[in-house]
Amino acid sequence: MTLSHPLSTPETAPRPPARPAAGFRRLWAADTAGQAGTALTLLALPLVAVGTLDATPFQAGLLMACEYLAFLLVGLPAGAWVDRSRHRRVMIAGGLGRALLLATVPLTAALGALTLPQLYAVAFGLSLCAVFSDVAAQSVLPRLVDGERLVEANVRLESTRSLVQAAGPGAGGLLLAVVAAPAALAVDAFAHLASALLLTGVRPADTPPGPGPEAGRREGLRAEIGAGLRFVLRHPRLRAVTLASALSNLCGTVGAAVLMVLLAGDLGLSPLWCGLVFTAEAAGGLLGGLLTARLAARFGEGRAMCGSLLLSGVAWLAAVPAFQDDWRFAVAVVLQALGWAAFMPFKIGAVSLRQRLCPPELLGRVTATVRFLVWGTMPAGALVGGLLGEWFGARAALWTGAVAELLAVVPLLAMASSRGGGRTGA
Repeated sequence: MTLSHPLSTPETAPRPPARPAAGFRRLWAADTAGQAGTALTLLALPLVAVGTLDATPFQAGLLMACEYLAFLLVGLPAGAWVDRSRHRRVMIAGGLGRALLLATVPLTAALGALTLPQLYAVAFGLSLCAVFSDVAAQSVLPRLVDGERLVEANVRLESTRSLVQAAGPGAGGLLLAVVAAPAALAVDAFAHLASALLLTGVRPADTPPGPGPEAGRREGLRAEIGAGLRFVLRHPRLRAVTLASALSNLCGTVGAAVLMVLLAGDLGLSPLWCGLVFTAEAAGGLLGGLLTARLAARFGEGRAMCGSLLLSGVAWLAAVPAFQDDWRFAVAVVLQALGWAAFMPFKIGAVSLRQRLCPPELLGRVTATVRFLVWGTMPAGALVGGLLGEWFGARAALWTGAVAELLAVVPLLAMASSRGGGRTGA
């Protein structure tokens, strides 16, 4: 008998890092370009709302809700549509769509016609592009690297994203100190255009998945969606991880929706200092991504993911009272970074687990189902955060979200308990 966590997988002998295949390298480069622009949008878009258009806490929450609304509205059918489509084309269209949407903000700002409803529309459009292109990208990855290298490939992607996002908000803060926030979004538009051009070289991703179990006949859309839902909800490990992710995103978005209101509005911090918070988060994410494989090997995938959720929740909770306009701000920044470093083993482990367990012909639908369940909670969290910020203040919303996020580990612990405390045969 050996003691292991029910989420853990059998140990395998360590393998030396392999040079990534050409298709993965191109996907990696395209993702890096897109993430560089997104890192700037993370800072610039809410600053346009709060700083340029004087958005209230509720309006700021509504803007964040729009950024994730498409995952709730079309998240489920998106997977079936992606599985029927050529993934490379879907990703290219997503990059071009993001570039066009973001380009409208500096254009209308220059004409003096920028409004909050336009920002809501742009945010929703960005989420719509993300629904399809992100599902396609995750469905492509297992076709570019073999199953044993999935964790390594996801670590490379997440580590690079964290590195880009660490530099992005800081560089964005410097840029925003020189130019207006709407004009800075033009840089993001060019970054997504570059991403779309790079994706044209991901040739292996252009092959659609093969036929399902009923070969030669396409299932109806409802049946295809149902297949993805059933796979996630009936698989104990996927169900527990998905529920934990949904709770984490729901509660985390409650505070994230009003974070910029607290920093730029209540505390009056400059864009440079606001950007430092996001830079620290991404730097912590980079560190956590680099440690993920070692932690999973040392403690087992399941224990690493449980510890990840607990430690990140404690760090983020401790950061809330430290957000002040004095020396305590440095403490809050460090705690935010530590929270993201702790969270990455769960984030990377959840994606790798899904890609490893899911049959290739179902991966698009399963990914979309998970995104629907996990990201679909975020519009609700953003609206709750906006309302709490409007009624009780931004800091009260941050406290609420941080305390509630500690509950995200409960589904993983409940599954471990239901399977005999994690004791399995050797």
